[in-house]
Amino acid sequence: MTLIKSISGIRGTLENIPGESLSDYDIKQFTLAYYSEIISNKLKQVVVVGRDARKSGKHISKIVLDTLVKNGCDVIDVGLVTTPTLGICTKKMNASGGIMISASHNDEKWNALKLLDNNGEFLSPGKVSLIIEEKERKIKKSDTPGKVREYYNALRDHINLVSSQALVSLDKISEKKFKIAVDGINSVGGIAIPKFLDHLGVNKIKRINCEPNGEFAHNPEPLPENIDQICNEIKGGDFDLGIVVDPDADRLCLVDEKGEPFGEEYTLVAAAEHLISKIKKPITCSNLSSSLALKKITEKYSGEYFSAPVGEINVVEKMKAVKADIGGEGNGGVIFPSTHYGRDSLIGIGLILTLLAERNLKLSELKQILPEYYIHKSKTKFSGSLEKVVESFSEEFSEFNIDLRDGIKINFENSWTHIRKSNTEPVVRIISEAKTLDEASAISNKIISKLHL
Repeated sequence: MTLIKSISGIRGTLENIPGESLSDYDIKQFTLAYYSEIISNKLKQVVVVGRDARKSGKHISKIVLDTLVKNGCDVIDVGLVTTPTLGICTKKMNASGGIMISASHNDEKWNALKLLDNNGEFLSPGKVSLIIEEKERKIKKSDTPGKVREYYNALRDHINLVSSQALVSLDKISEKKFKIAVDGINSVGGIAIPKFLDHLGVNKIKRINCEPNGEFAHNPEPLPENIDQICNEIKGGDFDLGIVVDPDADRLCLVDEKGEPFGEEYTLVAAAEHLISKIKKPITCSNLSSSLALKKITEKYSGEYFSAPVGEINVVEKMKAVKADIGGEGNGGVIFPSTHYGRDSLIGIGLILTLLAERNLKLSELKQILPEYYIHKSKTKFSGSLEKVVESFSEEFSEFNIDLRDGIKINFENSWTHIRKSNTEPVVRIISEAKTLDEASAISNKIISKLHL
């Protein structure tokens, strides 16, 4: 049983035990809190609600809709959509906010409420703190209940917005005649990605796990160790690349033409390479747990790189502050302000396919021209005090550059390690990067051993 309240939303397991899981009671309470703190003071009270394909999603959606309507709030129900689709729709509809029902990369035992503002962006940490405040909320039944209307063209609008960008070339992608395999983890990506590829002129698409029935065929986090199926499919066939997404399709993972994972860290780097090679003095941004490769290519093009604490809203706020041209997170999340201030697999696909077509490159060849780093990601249950760990490591590694904005990040000469509490799981994450995987792994293992001393 787990219930986690953080800047990434409210997520939990589904045992239906109030206060200890994402129970019906907690869903209602957090929906009421969201309405009370974010929506009720707006002249126009309209909330867009969507969900990924988890089997629990329909039940949770019904509770959310019922709670909002009883308070007099109108609802636009967009059904099965990706998280970026919901964000884009919220802004397009001039709604007061949005609620996405998805636990992202967590498995079927989990679900979550992702809360958005009127721009379709995640709420700021300050606003989230008001919603997760420990106090009971009551439904204030309105004399005029809200109305629910369905809108099922949100994905079409999303696809049209992304494909209209000058840096996404439908002509060049179509001419290339890509052959692409897609693993949609039996969620909304199984709908969105093939439709988007078809719109781009990709006619040869192999659909793998693209039935949106919520039965995840493998661990839904799109890490190399979880995507054997599509890798083997590509090795045994004739494909230019493979695409894997998480259940709400805001994270993008690629597989090259040899069936080898491209590395989720390099999704943002590849998309950025396409953009920043075409502009003067580019500005980029990623979180503290993301690859040095983005910083290196930005500097190669005489640009400026900035970092932010982990969490999409933290990256977005930094991007706005520095007016970044592109940014994101090293988990396969690409944020392109011209379309939407949120992670979006579709814009990542559009930018990278255009890059491959323009330069006539295979995905493995693109990887070879990008800075070479290897990242090692691990997580461990840790019941001790992270504050004490930060204090101890700050003293032990004082000769190096240390960043304390989010846990502790220790920057060595050409490598780094980042130790922080997860926003989405009851664990501590240890992420390390170096010039070789063995070195990155050794750094992480050393840190883990110290955590458990």
